Amino acid sequence: MDSLSEELEEVRSRAEACLSSPCSAHEVRAGVCAMANLPLPPAAKYQQISAEVMLKENSAGNNKKEIIGSLQRLSTALNILEKYGSNLTSSNRPKYWRTVKHNNPVFRATVDAIKGGRAVLCLYGYTNQQADGLSFPDEVQEPDIQKVSSVTLEVMSLRMELDMLIQESHPNPEFFETLVPSVFQQEEKVLGSPSDAPWEKQDKPVVSLTPPKASSSTKSTGCSLCGGTASVLCAPCGSIRFCESCDMAFHCHPSRAAHKREPAQTTERQDNCTICGIFPVSAQCPVCVQRLCSECDRLYHSHPARASHSRITVASAKPSKSISASLASWQCVHCTTLNRMQEVLCGMCERPRLAATALAATSAPLEELQPSTITEWQCKSCTVVNSGSSVLCEVCERPRLATRPPATPSRPTATPSRPTATPSRPAAPTLGLQESQWVCQFCTYANHTPSSTCEMCDLPRPEPAPSPPKLRTPSPVRDFPQLSIKTKGPASDDPDVKRQRLMREEGLKLIQLIREGERKGVSPEEVYAGVRGSGDSSVVPCDWLKTELPPLLDVLCARAATVPLGPRALHAEPLERADGSQEPLSRGVQLSRAEAKHAWLTAGGDIERAVKQALRDRKAKVKELGALGFSDVARCGEALRLSGGEVRGALAVLQRPLLEPFHQRMWSDQPEPPINIHLPDKQRVCRRLLAVYDLPSWGRSELALSLLQDPAAPYTLEDVVQAVRESHDRDFIRRVLAKECPICLSVFPHSKMQSLTSCQCSVCCSCFQQHFTIAVRDKHIRDMVCPVCWEPDINDPEHLNSYFSTLDIQLRECLEPEVYELFHKKLTEQALIKDPKFLWCSHCSYGFIYDGEQLKVTCFQCRNSFCAQCKKPWESQHTGLSCEQFQSWKRENDPEYQRQGLAGYLRDNGITCPNCRFQYALARGGCMHFCCSQCRYQFCSGCNNPFHTTCSVIQCSVTGLHAHHPRDCLFYLRDWEPARLQALLQKEGVAFNTDTPPGTQAGLCGVIEQKDEGGQQSDSACGAQTQPGQAGLCEKHYREYLVSLINGHSIDPAPLYNANELLLACRRYQVEVPRGEAEDDRTYYSRLLKMLMDNVPLGDKVPRKK
Repeated sequence: MDSLSEELEEVRSRAEACLSSPCSAHEVRAGVCAMANLPLPPAAKYQQISAEVMLKENSAGNNKKEIIGSLQRLSTALNILEKYGSNLTSSNRPKYWRTVKHNNPVFRATVDAIKGGRAVLCLYGYTNQQADGLSFPDEVQEPDIQKVSSVTLEVMSLRMELDMLIQESHPNPEFFETLVPSVFQQEEKVLGSPSDAPWEKQDKPVVSLTPPKASSSTKSTGCSLCGGTASVLCAPCGSIRFCESCDMAFHCHPSRAAHKREPAQTTERQDNCTICGIFPVSAQCPVCVQRLCSECDRLYHSHPARASHSRITVASAKPSKSISASLASWQCVHCTTLNRMQEVLCGMCERPRLAATALAATSAPLEELQPSTITEWQCKSCTVVNSGSSVLCEVCERPRLATRPPATPSRPTATPSRPTATPSRPAAPTLGLQESQWVCQFCTYANHTPSSTCEMCDLPRPEPAPSPPKLRTPSPVRDFPQLSIKTKGPASDDPDVKRQRLMREEGLKLIQLIREGERKGVSPEEVYAGVRGSGDSSVVPCDWLKTELPPLLDVLCARAATVPLGPRALHAEPLERADGSQEPLSRGVQLSRAEAKHAWLTAGGDIERAVKQALRDRKAKVKELGALGFSDVARCGEALRLSGGEVRGALAVLQRPLLEPFHQRMWSDQPEPPINIHLPDKQRVCRRLLAVYDLPSWGRSELALSLLQDPAAPYTLEDVVQAVRESHDRDFIRRVLAKECPICLSVFPHSKMQSLTSCQCSVCCSCFQQHFTIAVRDKHIRDMVCPVCWEPDINDPEHLNSYFSTLDIQLRECLEPEVYELFHKKLTEQALIKDPKFLWCSHCSYGFIYDGEQLKVTCFQCRNSFCAQCKKPWESQHTGLSCEQFQSWKRENDPEYQRQGLAGYLRDNGITCPNCRFQYALARGGCMHFCCSQCRYQFCSGCNNPFHTTCSVIQCSVTGLHAHHPRDCLFYLRDWEPARLQALLQKEGVAFNTDTPPGTQAGLCGVIEQKDEGGQQSDSACGAQTQPGQAGLCEKHYREYLVSLINGHSIDPAPLYNANELLLACRRYQVEVPRGEAEDDRTYYSRLLKMLMDNVPLGDKVPRKK
């Protein structure tokens, strides 16, 4: 059992892999066959489905026949369930694979008719119970292919085992004796009873509980496992025959992989005579080893040397004439589901019907088949059933799927009251003859009608004698040679011999004409009809067809046009014109040359027969078009004439005017007419919504219509359709359709709102466009943030690039082209600022990239020059000198610079933006929060550290706009008294100025500051009162001057801290030093000061210019 379990797992894994991947049907069938033939009980073989429970619950019946019928219904239902699983594992799943409708007639008749069918669907994943069926849950996007493959494999294997049980060919029936014991009970019959029919005795197989073995006396030509056609014979397995699929599955096991197989020799006998090869076998001669028909047997054994041979009668089995499918249904060629004739799409796989599948039985004689008609068709877009004559759907106005007309017999149907007319013949006779076909022994022409004379040579048909139950004694009429070899002798005057010789000469001449016509592209039918039509044996048929046939066809058309058609010909009632008046029926038929030629060939060149044949063909084709909904006989006749008698072409001609409104609507520039939601027919409106907007289901279209008809919520059609596609929850859809803009306070649907990726705020499209248009035109690029929460923080360089890349996609759709181009220009300038070679002109504030090595730079905008290093206006004295040497020269030699004193010093050492390096000739006094006018970077003018609202320091608890200043920043030192700052400089030996420069205005500070006067910002002198000993500056600017010297010499102000300032600085910079128990204040503060100076460095961004 362990080895069988391992083999089962191996077979299962290989078969499931074939199902879940695009493998051939041959490989899938081989895997299923291997699993079905494993000698294991159902409880051990089937792990997903409850096979034993399904067999017990679906095997009800009072006798064996009823139980087998129940099992056949279960097999049919398993076949439908197999199709469901195959559709889910297929890469090209149907459009509506997520749902299974209960109102499907195939589902009700098969899956719902058995017990356990819905449980298999739940294993597939159809676990969501709905009012009209089952479906996948909404959160499931794709089916579980692995599980579906496993369940489908078990369904296919169980169906195959059921079929083998019903056919009594199961290799291991003992496993099912306890499940369905009534199947294995033998019915009691009296041997030799008159009720036993001989065909029932010979066709009934014998059920064996052991694997079948080959026997020398009775060899089976079929596969020993599945009953199919055997192709190999395995001697190590006991001379068992296998088909290709079973051989691959059975010998894939390692223990049987080395078996040597041989091609199986078929034991089937030929059904035709071994001499003529035409007529069926009626007798077998064991002495001559020949299988002969009755005529060949009579002639061959009439020789005295073979007259005493005893023959064995061979009974010929004639195929039964039956139609396997009803005329009111058609079978899908993809999933083998029977559908109603009105349905154009298969109810199971939703694939269109092929024209050839109107009748499932292709082997039935054409005389028994009636032409199928299509009276209705179902729209694939909105699922409404339309009449057969309409080309556009009545509801959604979508065109009908292009399908070929239904297949019709090649000749009219024979009825008991009216005999069958002469049909059209194929191009050449075939070897496989039907029952009604026979071959003339004189001209070897294959006749396709059961007539008594040959259509080619008009000689009588030599009917073979019927097979008698007992062979008669051969009559010694004449002594025939053994192989019908005639000896040369004097010419006989026998009229039969003359007639045979004449027929042979005419036949050879006809064959020569046919071969010549084939070289010229003329069919044998045309050659034969040309010979009969010309009436002159000296005329070449091919030449006659080119010269004489066209006028003859015109004569035939004229003859047909003069033949009146009565009511019996086409209709039982007179025709009606468009105005309601009746049309006389005395008109003839207007034929095309193609129709006339076809009828002429069918009639064998006979004009009278050709006219009658053309009228019959036209009547049948008009009747077929009438069944499709086109009742106007005149239009149908004209369409057939234009299409050369082709029904498909005539159908296209008749449908072209009906498609004209659709074509005009498709090619016109006018938009499609809107859907009127206030129509009283709600079902019609729902179908149009389902077709035009491709909604997921019928329920969604009803939900959309109810929302549109709600008077309290005036939604637009497009907004409702988009919301219904996303969800089926009515409350959620109402919330989505009613969003309030926080700027204009108007209500819009969610699709009309826009939001940035940096926040959760949503504004309407109009406010979004207006805000960013103003920001691009009138503000800096760093002002382009959310208009509601003003996020994100543009000063954060990490999120800057990602934010602007996303914003660029949004602005491309909503901004005007010129505004969007300006946005890109500002964004480019913002990116160039980060380049280390980017320079700002000190004269006109124009920026550009400078790659030169010289200090003198000329602006491309204003053509003025400045220094690339110190950014000061260029002077001739700067040539050959460094910036420090040039500043020293100006302090010693420039009278204007000397007159300005420290005010000029503060101006030259003004504020430089740390982000874009733009310089400002302004003092740092006043508010330390500075915002660059070029890049909108916010920083401290004393230490260049950024100001921000979202701090990156983890331990920081400050909220709002702030910056982290070092201890030597002007932010802290500006509160010190000048004397204390001077003491710090004196301690480090740094000289500072205290005298007022000559020539300056006494008592007033001359440092340039930026002031706000009447809403306008202007640069002007400070104008504050000066104090003695402060070098002609006010106290604020003098402190700035002293701090600049402290920063220029990197002096640490911590040694001058008192106890409170030291403790506050340690808390600010998170310096924790535990105090000893007996440690005094002096020692503790000294240790604390040393720890602060060692662990907390001075500001790394503080300007260090001297």
